[in-house]
This record gives sequence, C-alpha cells and structure tokens, in this order.
Amino acid sequence: MIGTENVDAPIRRMADVEEFARRCFQGTPGDRIGVELEFLVYDRADPTRPVLVREISEILPPLPGGSAVTFEPGGQLELSGPPGDLPGVLSRLSADVAAARHALDGAGLMAVGFGLDPLRGPHRQLRQERYESMARLLGEPYGPMMMCLTASIQVNVDLGRHPEARWRHANLFGPVLNAAFANSPLLRGRPCGWVSGRQAVWLHLDPTRTRPIPWDQEPVATWAAYLAGARLMPGREPRRRAGSPGRTFGDWMRGPRLPRNAPTAGDLAYHATTVFPPVRPRGWLEIRYLDALHPRWWPVCVAVTSALLLDDAAAGAAAACAEPLAGRWWQAAHAGLSDKGMRAAAEGCFHAALTALPGLGAPRELVADVEEYADRHVTPGLGPAAEVLLRARDLGGPLSGRIFAAAAA
Repeated sequence: MIGTENVDAPIRRMADVEEFARRCFQGTPGDRIGVELEFLVYDRADPTRPVLVREISEILPPLPGGSAVTFEPGGQLELSGPPGDLPGVLSRLSADVAAARHALDGAGLMAVGFGLDPLRGPHRQLRQERYESMARLLGEPYGPMMMCLTASIQVNVDLGRHPEARWRHANLFGPVLNAAFANSPLLRGRPCGWVSGRQAVWLHLDPTRTRPIPWDQEPVATWAAYLAGARLMPGREPRRRAGSPGRTFGDWMRGPRLPRNAPTAGDLAYHATTVFPPVRPRGWLEIRYLDALHPRWWPVCVAVTSALLLDDAAAGAAAACAEPLAGRWWQAAHAGLSDKGMRAAAEGCFHAALTALPGLGAPRELVADVEEYADRHVTPGLGPAAEVLLRARDLGGPLSGRIFAAAAA
C-alpha cells in the first residue's frame, strides 16, 4: 500500500500529505489495465430473497482466468482479473464470468448486471469493523444503499508516460461515459428517477469523501486537499474513536501535537482507502463511475474506457467532445443519453475508441460489439437504462419476483 514504507512516521503538515499524494501518482508507467466486475446474485425461484455469501462461495469453482473472488457488504459478487493488456484481460475475465455464471445457473442462481438492485432492499451480510464504521459514518438512507444495492465495473489503468494527462482525461470523460453505460433506473421495482441510480447514490453520499475531484487543477495538491478535507472513518484504532462526527483528517493533523494522538503515515494510507471519488489515484487510476452491465456488454464498456485512456490520439479527440460537459455528473446520472449534448459527446467518444481499438490488439469480434453497442444505444440515445425502463413498462406495474427473470434478460 502506498504510504506504508514507514507506517509510524508522523503526519504533521500539509507538505506531508502532499508527499503521500505525490506517490499516488508515481506508479506503473505502462499501459496495463485491470478490471473488477460486480454482479448482483439472485435466486431464480425467489428473486426477492437475499442470496447468502456462503451459498455463492460453496458453488463457485476455481476460475480458469485467475480472477480473485470477493464480496461486497450486501453479497454482491466481485471478480477481479489479473492486470495485463486489453485483449488478454478481456479473454481471461470473460472465461471466469462464464464459469461463474454456469456454476450459479446449475444451482438455480443468476448473476445479473445492474448498477442498482432493482428489486430488493438493503440487507447487509458482511460485518467487519470497516463496514460497521462505514455504516455509522454514512448513515441512512444512502449508506446502506451504496453498501448493499450497488454494483459497478471498475477499470484500473496504469498511469502511463504522462500521468497528469491520463488523470485529467479519466476525470474529464466521467460524465459522458457514465451516461453512455448508465444501467440502474429501477429501485424496489419502480423507476427511481435516474438512469444511473447507482451514481445518484454516490452523489448523495458524504460529499467530503465521494464528490468528484476537480480535473483541471494540479493533481497532487488537489488530491492532498481532498484527503485532508475528508471526514475520518472512525474505528481502526481506539485513539480515533474519540473524534467528533465531522472531524476531518486535516482536523486530526492540526490538532494537539501529543505523540500518542498524532496521525501517522499508516493512518493516512488507510484513510485514503476510505474515500471514493469517481477516479482515485493509487499508483494507478481507479475508474469508479461505471454501472454494472449485462455480461453481453461489459467488455464493450471496458474496451471503450481503456481505448480512450491508453491511446493518445483517441484521448485527444474524445477530450474535445467531452470537455463542454466536464463536471456534469448530476446531469449524466439523471438524463443519460436522452440529453442531446451527452449523446453527441458519447458518439464522438465511441468513434475515437473504435479508431484506437485495433492498435490495442482488440479482436474483430470486440470491435464489432462496440459498433453494435453504439448503433443500438448511443446513436439513438437509448442506453441500457432506457431499455430496462421500456421492458419494465411493457411488463406492467412494479417489477415483481415473478417477472424479474424476464426483465433481467
């Protein structure tokens, strides 16, 4: 973990926080990617019941592509593939997704790609201290929703030769890509008022730890200020439990200089794992603003996102399209591609990605899938969320367990 070379070193000044932030942008200079996929898991016979983590763990076989299997607090299944080049990562992770889905299907379960659980309410299964602290800090209603009901596609990207430019682009493309892949318009069986209900949940959480980081400012100082201004998540050490509910890391750092109470490098490194902006630097970049998608489409999302960040020409072309919409996270999550500006920007970004993908080794089948997604969703301005809403409307009334399998197809 970054910042743990000397975990007991005191953090006394903003210069110390900035030194940590600088190391977050000094990572791998290559062009590897890594992907973490989250799925909601349902019982086909009773989609309203929570499926226990224990049930899923007992069913899953060893995965052929080497993905790590973990779970989110509500029992969401997460597959994290080993990093590598785009074709290799997609090939291995696709094999793991297929193996996991096959095993679940044989047990009467299904892994579904929605960004927000469209049917069930929050039911937290994991009770580790980290999650207990998170639940206390974030509170109702959005804390339980985020922890138990959301699922995403996370694309991790090396910092490359020009980390500042890659950081800028990763943030700049966020609203447009969130709109293009928005897939969470339902909650408890009814429209929630957002095409990306998952992103709406994140936007309504604690703004000190989930708000977007300004993309057009110097990244090290901006990230340092973000960390200092974020509220502490108490509970890791007894000396941190005494802090007031609104206490930030900066407050702790500027507090009484008693050695037993001063924050350390280890405390700062842990604190950095508890903040969740849409893009987070960790020696690589975590792209955290993408909804989970149907297994048919998640490779398209990964391919487009990766192409726009790894290929300099594609990044430049896409930036020209996306910059007028920079920072419009609320607009993207609410309207998605029904907004004409978002749709036009998404078309430009997809065109740039399609130009770049062959040079990244993408097979023809993947390029064809990206073209199909653009024709089906981007050009007409009907993203996956719009399809889900239409399907739910055609089925009539609130989404029930009985018709859930049809709506999730």
